[in-house]
Amino acid sequence: MSAPGTPTLGVGMVGYSFMGAAHSQAWRTAPRFFDLPLAPRMRVVAGRNADSVRAAAERLGWDESVTSWQELIARDDVDLVDVCTPGDTHAEIAVAALQAGKHVLCEKPLANSVAEAEAMVAAAERAAANGVQAMVGFTYRRVPAIQLARRLVADGRIGQVRHVRAQYLQDWLADPQAPLSWRLDKSKAGSGALGDIGAHVVDLAQFITGEQLVGVNGLLETFVRERPVPASFSGLSGEAGEGTGPVTVDDAALFYGRLSGGGLASFEATRFAAGRKNAIRVEVNGSKGSVAFDFEDMNLLHFYDASDDATTAGFRRIVVTEPEHPYIGSWWPAGHGLGYEHAFTHQVVDLVGDLAAGRAPTPSFADGLVVQRVLDAVERSSDAGGGWVDLPTAAG
Repeated sequence: MSAPGTPTLGVGMVGYSFMGAAHSQAWRTAPRFFDLPLAPRMRVVAGRNADSVRAAAERLGWDESVTSWQELIARDDVDLVDVCTPGDTHAEIAVAALQAGKHVLCEKPLANSVAEAEAMVAAAERAAANGVQAMVGFTYRRVPAIQLARRLVADGRIGQVRHVRAQYLQDWLADPQAPLSWRLDKSKAGSGALGDIGAHVVDLAQFITGEQLVGVNGLLETFVRERPVPASFSGLSGEAGEGTGPVTVDDAALFYGRLSGGGLASFEATRFAAGRKNAIRVEVNGSKGSVAFDFEDMNLLHFYDASDDATTAGFRRIVVTEPEHPYIGSWWPAGHGLGYEHAFTHQVVDLVGDLAAGRAPTPSFADGLVVQRVLDAVERSSDAGGGWVDLPTAAG
């Protein structure tokens, strides 16, 4: 627990489903395992249905519930607004919160369009002048093995980056009878696999290499264009009801690009990879070695040093669970692995530390805009039947 006398950080969260549950767990857990300079207080959660949001508040550990995000933002006991809603509401909620002097944590992708993301960046820049901070939730950056990969690349251990290949493979939509959800509605989600999971591997490729994509060429595909209307839904799964409705987003995205350092990058994002549950695979090949990661074995990083003697050279299997590794010292004894939920806790730890120190947290809204521009470029390339689309290289 936070030490007595630690200043509090009142948190209000908008949305309480899959991401809301993950964020709630993080806000509950962070001060119990880490010595934080601010003590998070889970003041209030907002949702449209009074009964459902009240039950969520009790289940997830929030003091109160409301049915209006505007009411949540107006509360004096809320210092930070955590946005866990579908993408079509991100811009409106985040900009209003920043204008009200509240810090903001917003789930990825930052928005449903480049224009919305640009408006959010502008609002964040105005707010930062008054000490109000904003961060976008690319949570996988906080996996210890990813942190180690970034450090190895930054330290020059793999030399000049030549190749990045990044995949995010899931199968929860492989069944054509899986029902519709808001994630399959372009007006709410913005895009399908491209934005929902492709955004993560775009961010990870840029985060690990420290470089940006300068251009892309892409292809999007929707395999199942009609799905059952849901009778009920929870998280990523639901029960089919009567009738069908259109799928208006992509099921899969395939694209390649060039990094600002000259290296080549390829990306795949799909929710139709039968047997792959949450396979985030990133491999970076450089002039002196390689690093490779797969989230389905998230406590491991594979590292190859090309300077090793040829008779014994090979990928080194690093179990990233030692106290010397990022975040690990506050958890379990050495060698005891972490899981999906821990990265959300690390996100809270880093955000709270930055707020207390008056630092701008990362990834920033400007970082989110960089990814949004990549998603937009891939979609424009695909809509045109393929072709190269250039990208700006500066955040913002």
